[in-house]
Amino acid sequence: MDAVQAANSGHPGTPMALAPLGWAVFSKLRRHDPAHPDWADRDRFVLSCGHASMLQYSLLHLTGYPLSLDDVRSFRQWGSNTPGHPENHLTPGVETTTGPLGQGIGNGVGMAMAERHLAARFNKPGYDLFDHRTWVVASDGDIMEGVASEAASIAGHLKLGKLIVFWDDNRITIDGSTDLTFSEDVLARFAAYGWHTQSVDDGEDVDALSTAAEAAARDARPSFIRVRTIIGRPSPNKQDTSGAHGAPLGEDEVIATKQVMEWPTEPFFVPDELAEAAEAVRARGAQAYESWERCLQEYRNAFPEAATELDAALAGELPADWDAELPTFEAGKDLATRKASGVVLNALATKLGGLVGGSADLAGSNNSQMKGLDSFLPTVDGVPRNMDWGIREHAMGAALNGMALHGGLIPYGATFLVFSDYMRPAIRLAALMKLNTQYIFTHDSIGLGEDGPTHQPVEHLAALRAIPGLAVFRPADANEVRECWKAALRWEGPAALALTRQNVPVLDRGALASAEKAERGAYTLREAGGGGPDVILVATGSEVSIALRAADVLEQEGTSVRVVSMPCWELFERQDESYRRQVLPEGVAKVVIEAGVRQGWDRWVGNDAAFITIDRFGASAPYKVLFEKLGITAERAVAEAQRLLS
Repeated sequence: MDAVQAANSGHPGTPMALAPLGWAVFSKLRRHDPAHPDWADRDRFVLSCGHASMLQYSLLHLTGYPLSLDDVRSFRQWGSNTPGHPENHLTPGVETTTGPLGQGIGNGVGMAMAERHLAARFNKPGYDLFDHRTWVVASDGDIMEGVASEAASIAGHLKLGKLIVFWDDNRITIDGSTDLTFSEDVLARFAAYGWHTQSVDDGEDVDALSTAAEAAARDARPSFIRVRTIIGRPSPNKQDTSGAHGAPLGEDEVIATKQVMEWPTEPFFVPDELAEAAEAVRARGAQAYESWERCLQEYRNAFPEAATELDAALAGELPADWDAELPTFEAGKDLATRKASGVVLNALATKLGGLVGGSADLAGSNNSQMKGLDSFLPTVDGVPRNMDWGIREHAMGAALNGMALHGGLIPYGATFLVFSDYMRPAIRLAALMKLNTQYIFTHDSIGLGEDGPTHQPVEHLAALRAIPGLAVFRPADANEVRECWKAALRWEGPAALALTRQNVPVLDRGALASAEKAERGAYTLREAGGGGPDVILVATGSEVSIALRAADVLEQEGTSVRVVSMPCWELFERQDESYRRQVLPEGVAKVVIEAGVRQGWDRWVGNDAAFITIDRFGASAPYKVLFEKLGITAERAVAEAQRLLS
């Protein structure tokens, strides 16, 4: 109450109602060590209802995490470690950035999947290095969001028995009672998903909460526990109202509530008795951590090679030779970049034991299956690495984030580029948290052809490029695919590969610049003439081949042409200014060729360039017809270059 009041903004009611549950989780149920917030075998805690962040900050402070009372006093202020919604990169002990509702449930599913993978990969008889649970607290709003339904469905199918979700059933949303919009039998829904379900009718009964949690821990299914709470309790005038949800109670109501509690009215008062309780939490955590550390040291002696691999996995380090044997593709052949990606992916899989992922029911089209490796299925005894997500793009994105947050593996997910919209909120959060999630987005333009405009992405490259910190790669040919995969795995944050359905030529690199230059984001692929270019053709992906054909025609007319392949804006932006000016000098005519909307290109070439782009939806036709009808052709590129030079 005091922190929200001091900030004059925030959400007091849910943290007040969930305080007993939060204390039960942090003081008794959860296996964690406040002195080692990043301990690899800790139980994870996800506050999916991130607006209740003061619950988490209070618990972190009161159980001995490195979060001071001054941090709590600076709630929601500039530069504080206690922002309005939990952010994992700011606050010790916060596992994931939450706030967009439903995402935390998906994160929890991914964390439970990561635990299963690491246990299968590294545990040995007598050495259970990975044996922990994921605890999620979710609100009514979380349960309403579609991503939660997708995530819960796949969790039940996979029998993720180490995932426990508490549903805060307070029956209040911002607009009033949940009766306005919500009347389903939630427990029956989760039971139908294959979850173990229970109900606790008094959210202040810590013993009942603990008993339900212990029963959940014994069940092989994921568990869903309904907890009936009263938002804002024990506020005498605001409890059980929407007014307690998203605004300070007011100074008078805070004092009145403390009087009901027989609590001192001094702001931010912490009784001395809590110091003993916090010490008990720390002692229990230290004992568990030290026991695990002893097990790890014995493991190092017994299994030195596995221990070295484990250390690298937990540190997020790539093996020294991870890219030493990646394929080189023969020039002169035609190959879709999605197929080239599948070859590269399978080569990477042999070197990167933590590479884990799959497709949203499009594995054959995305070329995203790692051949010969085990799947994430409850009946598989091996190390699960392939994932069949079903038609659940949003849950896939949120769970990938949970895997990356857990640590120890490199997650990827695949679908058509047009369906990146379905998982955009998760992609945005991956970028915000700088997670090492990889996205394979195939069928990247009108080049997919007859399926028509519903499946032809025209605005999606621009939309993804607008997300800060997300690297978007659109390789020109198979060998650029290899280099883009390498750059994506080195990128500090999420990366997306946009890949063709249709075949494109494997470029003759004997006459062109090496594909390795793709690591700089943009590079001069070909240049004719020694005195500098008259015109620069800039293209990405399949349109690079169109630019090369246009250059042939222009050069025959005596025009000096530079062709620039620009597979990744974000990498190019990180190059020094001299390199950027060298590749795209000012004062030279430029023609951009990309089968997508123009948006964003002006920053690289100026608004007086020519733009061969698509600022309309596509159509259903063979892809070669579409490129011709929509003007993405070498002939148009020649005409635009001639116009600029005339």
